[in-house]
Amino acid sequence: MQFSERWLRTLVDPPLDTAGLANALTMAGLEVEEMAPAAPPFSGVVVAKIEAVEPHPNADRLRVCTVSTGGPQTLQIVCGAPNAAAGMKVPFATVGAELPGGLAIRKAEVRGVESSGMLCSAKELGIDDDASGLYALPDDATLGADVRAALALDDSLITLKLTPNRADCLSLIGVARDLAAATNARLTLPKITATSVTGKARREVRVEDPVGCPRFVSRTIDGIDPRAPTPHWMKERLVRSGIRSISAVVDITNYVMLEQGQPLHAYDDRLLDGALVVRFARAGEKLTLLNGQTLELEPDLLLVCDERKPLGLAGIMGGEHSGINDTTTTVLLEGAFWTPAVIQGRSRRLGFTSDAGYRFERGVDFGNCANAVERATQLILEICGGRAGPLGDVTGILPRRDAVRVRPARVARLLGITIPEATVANLFDRLGLVYAREAADFLVTPPTHRFDLAIEEDFVEEIARLIGYDAIPATPSAHVQAMLPDPETELSLGTLKRRLTDRDWQEAITFSFVSSAWEAALYPDREKAQAPIGLLNPIASHLDVMRTTLAGGLIEVLRTNLARKYDRVRIFEVGRCFVRSGDHIDQPRRVGGLAYGLVAQEQWGLAKRFIDFYDVKDDVEALVAPHALVAEATTHPLLHPGRGARLELDGAPVGWLGELHPRLVKALELPRPPVLFELDLDPLTVRALPVAQPISRLPVVRRDFAVVVDEGLPASAVLDALMAVKPGRVDRIRLFDVYRGAGLPSGKKSLAILVLMQDTERTLTDADIDSTVAQLLRVLQDRFGGTLRE
Repeated sequence: MQFSERWLRTLVDPPLDTAGLANALTMAGLEVEEMAPAAPPFSGVVVAKIEAVEPHPNADRLRVCTVSTGGPQTLQIVCGAPNAAAGMKVPFATVGAELPGGLAIRKAEVRGVESSGMLCSAKELGIDDDASGLYALPDDATLGADVRAALALDDSLITLKLTPNRADCLSLIGVARDLAAATNARLTLPKITATSVTGKARREVRVEDPVGCPRFVSRTIDGIDPRAPTPHWMKERLVRSGIRSISAVVDITNYVMLEQGQPLHAYDDRLLDGALVVRFARAGEKLTLLNGQTLELEPDLLLVCDERKPLGLAGIMGGEHSGINDTTTTVLLEGAFWTPAVIQGRSRRLGFTSDAGYRFERGVDFGNCANAVERATQLILEICGGRAGPLGDVTGILPRRDAVRVRPARVARLLGITIPEATVANLFDRLGLVYAREAADFLVTPPTHRFDLAIEEDFVEEIARLIGYDAIPATPSAHVQAMLPDPETELSLGTLKRRLTDRDWQEAITFSFVSSAWEAALYPDREKAQAPIGLLNPIASHLDVMRTTLAGGLIEVLRTNLARKYDRVRIFEVGRCFVRSGDHIDQPRRVGGLAYGLVAQEQWGLAKRFIDFYDVKDDVEALVAPHALVAEATTHPLLHPGRGARLELDGAPVGWLGELHPRLVKALELPRPPVLFELDLDPLTVRALPVAQPISRLPVVRRDFAVVVDEGLPASAVLDALMAVKPGRVDRIRLFDVYRGAGLPSGKKSLAILVLMQDTERTLTDADIDSTVAQLLRVLQDRFGGTLRE
C-alpha cells in the first residue's frame, strides 16, 4: 500500500515530522516498509508560461519559444517538445539550474539560435517516466514560483507492509483512522452527502447468488463529458500511489478505491443489454478481460453479466464489454460487497492479480458501499458534469458483527499490566468502537470495516498497540516449576528412539503427503474404500495424497542415499499415517525402519555379509522389549512372498517385517532388496509395572538338550509351550541352534534348547534338575511328538 504523505496529512495531521510519522505508523502495527521522496533533488526550476511558439529557422523538429516567468522580460528557449503551445504553463530550468542526474543548465546556442534555459518534461524532473513532451502545469500555477513548491515535490511516498488481516488499511481513510487513534490527533474525513437525483436513468439489478454477493449498490449517471480532464490534484495523488492516470471517470473510481477502500467499476451503459445479473459461470461461457486475456469460465467463478453476456469477473476484473472510453456519456457505477470466499484463490489460479481482487479477498467494508458510490458520484458531477439517477441498493444477508465481551481482568492477565477501565474506554473511543458496559466488562461491537476483530484477544491487542508496546514493562514473571509425572508403566518416545539409535539406526523425517502413483505402486490391489486420502491444495502436483505407510518415504530416502553412493543405510521414522476407517479417518502413530547393505562397516575382523531378515528381527525384538515378539510367515503387498512375517505382541498383531517385494526392487532398480519393518507405536509404549526380584547367591545350573520335531513346526511354538509350563526354578529357556541334515529323518529338524535353573534359597540337587528337564521334555513329546536327538 503506497500513498502520499501530503494526502494522508489532509485527513490526519499529527505534530510529527516525516520520520516520526513513519515510526508512529510502524509502532501502531502498520509497518512502514519504504519511504521515498516524490522527486529527486533539483534546483533552479520555476513556473513559466509559453507566450509564443515559432519554427526554428535551421531545424524542422525544433521550435523557438518565447517564455515568461512573470517578470518584465521574456526569454528565448529552443525546444523540441511536440506539445509546446502558446499559453501553456511548464517547468522552466533557468540558467544555473541543476537537474536530476547532475545536469547543469547553461546558456547555449542551438543550431544558430540562442537558448537561455530549458523547458522540462516529467522525466527530466524525475517525477515520471513520460518524456513524450513538456510537463503541463496547472493553469493556476503562479509564474516564477519554484516548481518544487508548486507541485509539492518535497512530499514523501510511504509504502506500508500490511499483514493480511488489516484489509481496512488498504485505504487512506483506514490508515488515517489508525494514525489518529495512535497519536490522538484529529481525524478529518471527506464529507459525503446524498446526491440530489436529477436524472431518471437506472438499471435493474438481479443477484442470483446472495451468499456470494450480499450487497450490490449501483447508480446510473447520464450526460457526462467523457473528455473532461482529470484535475491535477487527483492525478498527483494517483501517480504517487502507483496508479496511472487514464481518464476522468476511471481515475475517479481508482481514487475512491484508494481513499475509501471500496473498489468500484464503471460500465458504459450503452453496451449493456437489459438488467445486470450476478451469477456463477455457466458451462461453455468465455470472457475476454480488459487486459486482453480470454478465459474459459469455470463454474466456481462469480460473474457480473447482463441478460445476454458476461461483463466481468466479480470483484477481480471487468471484461472488454464493460469498460468505458472517450465517447461514453452514460456510466453505471457499481459498488458491491463480495464474500471473500468467492474471490480468494481465483486470481492465483487465473495467473494475474488486480487491486480490486487484492482488497475483496481480504474483505472490504460492506457498510461503506453506498458511501463510496456517493463519493464517486460527487466527483463525477464536479469534474465531468451529468445527471445522477437514483441509488440502487440490493442487500441480502450481510456478515454479522456480534458484540464481544472484553474483561479488564483478562486484559491485565494477557498484557501483564493493569490498565484502568477509563483508559480502556478512551482507547475504544479513539478507535471508533461502539461499546456498552456490563458491570466491569465492555461489550464491544466490531465495526464493519474491521474484519480482524472477532474475539476478545483481538481487542486486547488493539489496547496494547495503542498504549504502545514500549509502555508495557518487561517484568520477569514468576514461573512455578514442577516435575512432570513419569509413569513407570509407560515408555517414552525418546526411550524407544534411543533403543534404535543405540543399535546403529538413524532417524529420518519425511513428508506426510506422497504421490498417489507411488501409493498405487506400493499397494496395487488395494480396494477403493481403502484408497489414500487426497489433498485439496497440495504443495506440489506429485504430493497429492496422505501417506498410508511409512515405507514409501523410507524407500525414497534409500534411493537418495544410493544416488549419492552411500551403500549402507539403516534408517527409521516415527510418524503418523492416514487411513480410512469407514466414514472416519484414523491417524495411527507408527514406527518404521529400513536396513540395506552390509551388517557392519567393512573391516578386517569381520567377514563381509549383507543384512538379512534375522538381523532386523533382532533389532525389532530389542525395540519392543520387554514384550514377547512373535513372527509368523505371511504375505504382504510390500514384502517378498517367502521372506515376510506378521508381527504380534502379546497375541495382538502390531505390524510386519520382511524383504521388499521383488517387483518393487525391479521397478526401483535397487541393487539388492532392503529389509523393512513397520509397527504400531502405541502398544510399544505400554509395559508392566516393574517388580523387584531377589538376586540368588547360589550357582546357576545349565542344561542343554536337542529335540527332534517336524520341519514345519515353528520354533516359537516350542518355546512358548515350554515357557507356559516352566517350574519356578527355571530362570531362562532359549533356542541356540537349529540343525537339518544327515542323521535326521526326512522332514525333521533338531532344535537345541538351553535351560538355566537357579533357586534363591538352596542349591539344586541332581534330582531337582533331572525332574525339571524331564517335565519339559514330556511337554514336547505330548504336544509336538518331539524326541531327544541321539
